[in-house]
Amino acid sequence: MDLPVDEWKSYVFQKWSLLPKSIQDTISTADALRDIFLHSSSLLQPEDEMFLNNLSRGYFVGKDPNAPPFYREEGNKKFQKKDYVGATVLYSKGISHSRPHTVDISLCYANRSAALFYLDQYEMCLKDITRAQMHGYPERLQPKVMLRKTECLVTLGRLQEAGQTIRDLESNFAAKPTLAAAQFQILQRNLCRLKRKVQEKGNLTETYTATLTKTFEDMDLREENEQISSASSSVSLCIDPLKGRYLIATKDILPGELLVKEDAFVSVLNPGEMPPGLHHGLENKWDTRVTNGDLYCHRCLKHTLATVPCDGCSYAKYCSNECMQQAWDLYHQIECSLGGLLLTLGIFCHIALRSTLLARFEDASKVIRKLCSEISNKDMCSPESENLVQILNYDLGEEGERHGKTVKIPVPGCDINGKYENNYNAVFNLLAHTENHSPEYKFLCALSVSALCRQLEAADSKKPETAAPPALYSELNIWGVAMLKHMLQLQCNAQAITTIQETALSGSKENNVSNSRQIRLATGIFPVVSLLNHSCSPNTSVSFISTVATIRASQQIGKGQEILHCYGPHYSRMGVADRQQKLRSQYFFDCGCPACQKEKHRAVARPRWEAFCCNQCGALLQVNLSSPFYFPLGQEASHPAQRQAPNRCATQGSLVARN
Repeated sequence: MDLPVDEWKSYVFQKWSLLPKSIQDTISTADALRDIFLHSSSLLQPEDEMFLNNLSRGYFVGKDPNAPPFYREEGNKKFQKKDYVGATVLYSKGISHSRPHTVDISLCYANRSAALFYLDQYEMCLKDITRAQMHGYPERLQPKVMLRKTECLVTLGRLQEAGQTIRDLESNFAAKPTLAAAQFQILQRNLCRLKRKVQEKGNLTETYTATLTKTFEDMDLREENEQISSASSSVSLCIDPLKGRYLIATKDILPGELLVKEDAFVSVLNPGEMPPGLHHGLENKWDTRVTNGDLYCHRCLKHTLATVPCDGCSYAKYCSNECMQQAWDLYHQIECSLGGLLLTLGIFCHIALRSTLLARFEDASKVIRKLCSEISNKDMCSPESENLVQILNYDLGEEGERHGKTVKIPVPGCDINGKYENNYNAVFNLLAHTENHSPEYKFLCALSVSALCRQLEAADSKKPETAAPPALYSELNIWGVAMLKHMLQLQCNAQAITTIQETALSGSKENNVSNSRQIRLATGIFPVVSLLNHSCSPNTSVSFISTVATIRASQQIGKGQEILHCYGPHYSRMGVADRQQKLRSQYFFDCGCPACQKEKHRAVARPRWEAFCCNQCGALLQVNLSSPFYFPLGQEASHPAQRQAPNRCATQGSLVARN
């Protein structure tokens, strides 16, 4: 999921093992990302690309014209069983495979509007009716959706629009009486019923709002930090030779206080377990399972049952036309034809590509100079500004000499004014830990990025010159180095975006019983959140609303104390040895937080063993081993009397672990 599929990983690792040792040593000992990328890229052979392309074809993301009727029929079966959620998802799958302005897409939109109506999603139902009509919904079926539209408008209290829709419907049938007598009578009865509903509600003053009530009253930062975007004024950015960059409290912080509210610089939806699209047998040709991609917008991660698909592929889906257009303008026009390849290469590679695509919309000249500096590993390509030189030499992390005066080098990722913002400059300066990754892993990332660059180059050759985005195709080697850096950064800096997903035991709206579970929705980069160091017993908690991460104090934090976040291994869920091993293998450091120090000390002080301890005085219970009531620890008592083991204290004891 994060990394390429197993078949590609195995293929690359085998290719690595067969390389001459001299080439392995060259890549293993290379200090510059440029050398790793260029050496690996030179080793990518046509047969390697062919193998990868064959794997990518297994993840079909094109539009299959035979799929919409299948999904519409399957959706109808769910609809008849009153599983309206299941029907909605299947209709959405049919929509995603349909070409614009076809009967297929109009029918799927109309059917989905019916399911949404029974789910009481009236606003979404109205939008789907409009979409069905916009894509050429057959005129003979128009009365059905017009009646549904009127029902929605009446329910929402939009009575003038409802009345106008009824008048339009009546005038249309007066001009074109195409219905059979029985159908016309049914239509007339429904129109009369709706007219009565409009009259009944005419004297009521109902107001409806499209805005959602905020979950927390202080969802916005009370006072934003002047030094760090998306952060509270209660924190400050510091740098240390050992700790690196970190945040401290500038004043006493109370539990629950909002410290960071940051939108992801980039995020990619987790596709879930997507089965390869090449199946044997017609019954398995199209997948009917529900995935994250069917329920969440691929740009803003908003939950929605009424997705709007990309016009060019069947994979990317959005919550609205606005999100679809924004995604297309920012990155999807490049990604659209690469969908199967990106699913094969994994989320990290996808994020690396999307990060560089987003970088094009910042100061392109600065971005190119940064990348040139990374590639040359010496000087910048065209150093025109002393300020820019200073920015690009942040990696020194110490004071430097300039014009005979000592100047302090700013914190990496900050702009020339010392402000740390959620932008590409901050992302670019996240640590890649190149020296810590294994040679095989670096080769896997470099070869994957090289293959992606080859595909980008091939796609560019098929497009007219006017279609090429600025500063991308002409400098693919430069962007390839950038993507390799981002891919290596992600092992330590990727943030899992989670959400609580409720699954109803039945798709019917009448069923109020549901299961709730936390799921990993997407992976993103949050430059400000990445500033927080780890603790196995942190003083903050993180939560997500769509693409926005919020960091709150989970306990009182004193002025001058460091703001700490848990990277995953928490002391309440994992022993110190397992935590240390996980942090060392993934994040390349040995944790020295108070929780780890305490557990290490206790482990050294005495061996681990278990005993019963008195709840009142804390003393160990004295058990008579010859008593018939004695039983070994871990063995369940077979008689109620055995639950009160004989001891010298009158109070009840409990089992405790001693380290």
